[in-house]
Amino acid sequence: MSIEIKTVESETELQQAFSIRRTVFIHEQKVPEDLEMDEWEQSATHFLALEDGKPIGTCRLRWISSQEAKVERVAVLAHKRNTGAGRKLMLAVEETARLKEARAIRLNAQIQVVPFYEKLGYRTNGAPFFEAGIEHIPMIKELT
Repeated sequence: MSIEIKTVESETELQQAFSIRRTVFIHEQKVPEDLEMDEWEQSATHFLALEDGKPIGTCRLRWISSQEAKVERVAVLAHKRNTGAGRKLMLAVEETARLKEARAIRLNAQIQVVPFYEKLGYRTNGAPFFEAGIEHIPMIKELT
């Protein structure tokens, strides 16, 4: 099975991304919907991971300054984790940020997935904190 990453280009694709996030964050992790869906939805660039054309993962990228971007809402459906979809999403986001001349990407990682991000070259960059009842830690990756 082949996993491809695409930038969301239609309302249908955006709703597919939202559906994955609802499944992972709202249903699995019990994040309140008013925290999960926020004011950045329309201005962020959303990505979809597709396996044989079916959506299995998503994330979004938004700019926090002219040279720094932030990856948010990285989610892969439970039965498709450990397939490489998350890694491919992150590599696509990084490539998009590089093309727009970002020097760094930041993210707030849930503590249990810090090793995933460390393998991709991210390093912790701050103190742990709780958001929606889940422990997170800021991370950053310098882009070259």
